[in-house]
Amino acid sequence: MVLGASPNPVRFSHKAVKSLLRHDQDVVAVGFKEGLIVEEEILVGKPHIKNVHTVSIYIGSSRQEDYYDYIISLKPKRVIFNPGTVNPEFMARLHKEGIEPIAECMLVLLNEEEY
Repeated sequence: MVLGASPNPVRFSHKAVKSLLRHDQDVVAVGFKEGLIVEEEILVGKPHIKNVHTVSIYIGSSRQEDYYDYIISLKPKRVIFNPGTVNPEFMARLHKEGIEPIAECMLVLLNEEEY
């Protein structure tokens, strides 16, 4: 799941969704505005999503608190904090919940085949 997905093609969250699709990864785009990224619909709000392996965050730490419980409820294996989104408070909480917090760039992980 990409949280903070944007229909704006210059945003990194937009590029992230496109890159996941190019790498044949299942992706759910969740953002603040409806739209499309390639053929992927951007969902708004806090949609119920099953079998989430990874949440890749593209929203700043000041907006993340509203999503703490939501992200934890999805029970992902890991949460990737992309550059500009690192949040030590949330990362500590995720760790306590048994969810791996990672401070990395998802695009780099994909390109280096470490995703």
